[in-house]
Amino acid sequence: MAAKKCTAVITGGAQGIGLCLTLEFLKAGYNVAAADSDIEAGKELKVRAGDGKRLLYSPCDISSEKQVKSFIRATAGKFGGIDLLINNAGIGINKPVNALSIGEWNRVIGVNLTGAFLCVKHSAPHLEKSRGSIINIASTRALMSEKNTEAYSASKGGILAITHALAISLGPEVRVNCISPGWIEVSDWKKKRDMKAVFHTPADRAQHPAGRVGTPYDIAEAALFLASKKAGFITGQNFVIDGGMTKKMIYV
Repeated sequence: MAAKKCTAVITGGAQGIGLCLTLEFLKAGYNVAAADSDIEAGKELKVRAGDGKRLLYSPCDISSEKQVKSFIRATAGKFGGIDLLINNAGIGINKPVNALSIGEWNRVIGVNLTGAFLCVKHSAPHLEKSRGSIINIASTRALMSEKNTEAYSASKGGILAITHALAISLGPEVRVNCISPGWIEVSDWKKKRDMKAVFHTPADRAQHPAGRVGTPYDIAEAALFLASKKAGFITGQNFVIDGGMTKKMIYV
């Protein structure tokens, strides 16, 4: 009997970093269940993925427990279990504090943080059974900020905290780690209608000790490693992948 393929759940899996994660995990042999509320992007994902047998796309709003529960149930039903959860979905509403409505605040927290919690809550029984892992996608905005990013930064700070909490609560059956991307260029990883050509100035590149702006592949390669048995002794950790940008002192 052929060995069971591993199954990855990826939220926000139809655009940006999530699209690259979906395609790279498919390429690595995984079954992938991708949740994304953008139906247009989801349709394009199915075309790009080609082999529909190993991809399940769901137009899921992960801030809704009802929708998350249905999505996880459908994934486990189609593929026979879940081995990996990547909480990648995220939105930002950047406004001055006194202009940010409570509805806007709650929406960002609902998608970015509560959504991750809900996906863990409903996939945990499957992950425990498979002795799988969780990878949360945070941001360097959890560690440093630009103006008017309070909701987004708070949500990503919460992702850092829930990562180490879950690592303790779900271990040793489930490993839980976090990736905090820095500047990752996604202009050419959007749906066709929103796609833009990539352009970086010498100053953009010079901000990074690595000499360039990041790409979604940088995050996907790290996620593939953290999901593998090679990372079996790694849990509760946050990996900053930013080309060294947050380590560079800048004087004006």
